[in-house]
Amino acid sequence: MIEKRYFFQTDWLLLAIAIALTVIGIANIYSATHIHQPYLYKKQLYWLIVALVVMVPVVAINYSLFERFAYVIYGISLVTLVIALLWGHSAGGSRRWLDLGFFHFQPSELAKIAFMMALAKYLSSRELPRRGLSLKELMGPAALLAPPFLLVAKQPDLGTALIFLFVFASMLCIVKIRLKTMLAISAGLLAMIPFVWHSLKDYQKARLLSFLDPTMDPLGSGYHILQSKIAIGSGGFMGKGFTQGTQGTLMFLPAHHTDFIFPVLAEEWGFVGSFVVLLLFLLFIIRGMDITGSAKDRFGFLLAFGIVSMIFWHTVVNMGMVTGLLPVVGVPLPFLSYGGSFLVTTFVGVGLLLNIGMRRFLF
Repeated sequence: MIEKRYFFQTDWLLLAIAIALTVIGIANIYSATHIHQPYLYKKQLYWLIVALVVMVPVVAINYSLFERFAYVIYGISLVTLVIALLWGHSAGGSRRWLDLGFFHFQPSELAKIAFMMALAKYLSSRELPRRGLSLKELMGPAALLAPPFLLVAKQPDLGTALIFLFVFASMLCIVKIRLKTMLAISAGLLAMIPFVWHSLKDYQKARLLSFLDPTMDPLGSGYHILQSKIAIGSGGFMGKGFTQGTQGTLMFLPAHHTDFIFPVLAEEWGFVGSFVVLLLFLLFIIRGMDITGSAKDRFGFLLAFGIVSMIFWHTVVNMGMVTGLLPVVGVPLPFLSYGGSFLVTTFVGVGLLLNIGMRRFLF
């Protein structure tokens, strides 16, 4: 249960930022879809209510209980990934959703949280060397990463698989890796590039090539990024105004309510609106890192850091791909992009941050 003293130790600013970003996202989903899909913003609003309801027990339960059952939760998440891969609902060439009757749910989203819990427990339950982890000592964490990473990549969902990899690398770097080990891993990754390239599907190769030159296929693989840049650039300093954007409303911009929601915002609210959203994300990351630094134990520290890194990498990769700084890999923007599974998972992460923060003085 949540005691009264926890009420005063709750980081209400963090929660307020998360809700503010989500409300901005719902408004932009409405603006982008009110002509052709006017019901989507209502569905996202319902998902926000569900996310807040799910977040309550996540905050109320002492996070030490999540540590105790971390491997069990991780195992269950792997089972759901296997079920989704074998018998899940297929859409857009990917099999990544579970049909639960009233809605479709994407188990790879909650698998991120389960993976972070398992990795945080593994790293916190061992005496870590001061010089940093060696290549041999990375085998255990790598064994935790491999199953969800491969299952998600097989769906295929390269964007989410990369988030697993980025969070994994971030959590290991915070506990320190030996320089010699990092150099060896870097050399190995470089050597694997030709093999990875040949294993990519044709559309994935096309996206990478279009990243280098979107104009080489302006009506195909380069279409997303070209239309995204047009939307962002046409917003100017103050933007065109709410519901006055053309790229999203007139369906020029693909995935304008999911992965490419930020260009919709930039076109309608311009540099000023984009700056406000970026500032809110920065404040969220700063508050999250403050909770991370004040965690009472290593598990709480690592789990909080993992959640903050998940939000950080989602934001960086999404912003990078919609502005042409990174290849298009299909990564949604936290809080703003349409999608119930992702929104619920993000608020579970917020709940865990609040949980860890409010119990930092409890020993």
